[in-house]
Amino acid sequence: MGTGGERIGFRQGAHDSLVVAKRNLLRMMRIPEVVIFGLIQPIMFVVLFAYVFGGSINVPGAGLDPDAYREFLMGGIFAQTVTFAVAGAAAGIAEDMQKGIIDRFRSLPMARGAVLTGRTFADLVQTAAILVVLAVVAFLVGWRVHDGVLNALGGFGLLLLLGYSFTWIGALIGLSVRTPEAATSGGLIWLFPLTFVSVAFVPSENMPGWLQPVAEWNPFSATVLGVRELFGNLPANYEAPDVWPMQHPELASALFSVIIIVVFRSLAVRKYKRATG
Repeated sequence: MGTGGERIGFRQGAHDSLVVAKRNLLRMMRIPEVVIFGLIQPIMFVVLFAYVFGGSINVPGAGLDPDAYREFLMGGIFAQTVTFAVAGAAAGIAEDMQKGIIDRFRSLPMARGAVLTGRTFADLVQTAAILVVLAVVAFLVGWRVHDGVLNALGGFGLLLLLGYSFTWIGALIGLSVRTPEAATSGGLIWLFPLTFVSVAFVPSENMPGWLQPVAEWNPFSATVLGVRELFGNLPANYEAPDVWPMQHPELASALFSVIIIVVFRSLAVRKYKRATG
């Protein structure tokens, strides 16, 4: 076994990542209010959009049907919820950097990338737990799965893959700022335009013509439409926009998420090595 600066094998790196993930999960369990507060916002969005706007937004193929909109809505709420993991990842890594915990890891014979991989994996587990609770709330307001268990699992798989990809964006943000407060702000400020300029809450055809291509090529939109198809939450007469990500949303969602992971993991690990070198 070598030192932190030496090359460490894949098996040892995976073990180190799991150790770091366990440490972060135990820490999260000791602060349950983090998970509780993480649930408040998506639940508020479900209630507000389902009952306040549900009868006034036109769903292609279903018109102004409130029940159809509730099912149309949930794909967007699920996707928005998993992307908000970026703020937790950014703040957590920034806090570890500020408190010097990362410096302690440097003195251990462990893979450097394990610190970030372990952190993002812990955030993925937390996101999965939040999704379970949110699915129960969605069921209570009328959301249902119509295309079988396997397709539903595929939909949740796309959501978790998107959430995991965004935790790597959060990791890079956390390494690039000086305080957890700045990391939280930096992790959230760009998420709102990303999620609202998409097909999450309204169909792209309801947007100005110049904005429609932005929403339809938004990686977030591909995941939203993909999970709607897998959950069977689209009206029978729904016609997707004639652009590649909207015609092949499951494939586009997976492809976009993998690209984000590859790019931002590379940037985050490089930033981490520079910060701890």
